[in-house]
Formats: sequence, C-alpha cells, structure tokens
Amino acid sequence: MTIIKINAITVPSDGGDELARRFAARAGAVDDRPGFEGFELLKPTDDRLTWLVLTRWADEESFQAWLTSPSFAHGHRSETPKEGEPAARPVGVSSELWSYAIAGGTGH
Repeated sequence: MTIIKINAITVPSDGGDELARRFAARAGAVDDRPGFEGFELLKPTDDRLTWLVLTRWADEESFQAWLTSPSFAHGHRSETPKEGEPAARPVGVSSELWSYAIAGGTGH
C-alpha cells in the first residue's frame, strides 16, 4: 500500500528560491531507493510560507530504510562552504513531517 510522506517546511518569504535551488541540486538522489515511487516539491501560490515536500513510498519500511541510509544523511547535510565563504544556513525555519495513506482518488 502506497504511503505519502509530506515534509511541511516553513520558509521565510525571501528563501523559497534557495529552497527550490537546493532541491534541484539533489534531483534524482532518492530515485533508486527501494520502494520509492515519486517526489514533488510544492510551492505555495498564496501568502503562505510553507512549502511541501511530498514523497510516495511503497510502504513504511521503505521510507524508514531511506531515513537511516547514508544517502539520506548525505542529502540532508549542510552544504560544504567554498573557501573563504561562511557555511550555508538552513533555508527553512521549521518543518513538520506528515504521514498519509491514499484513501481515494483517480490514481493518475
């Protein structure tokens, strides 16, 4: 049964472009994980400051295996600063992980 994991990340109004850039730089990094079914980064289209990172997994075990993998740790570490530059700060000011199962829909 597919499960949906949503990371709701609150981002300052001037931080969205940087968040999108960082996700684009890691595009495809999770694609080869067993049980991974898809990813979407959702940008708010109103005044909200919460971006949603939506992933679909075959089951909870696949998601948990990714969370404990070196690939997850590598993708979520702070960027290594270039010489003479300060370390990159986190873009989000807070985040919350939501978990859902599909209860209905068209399946597209």
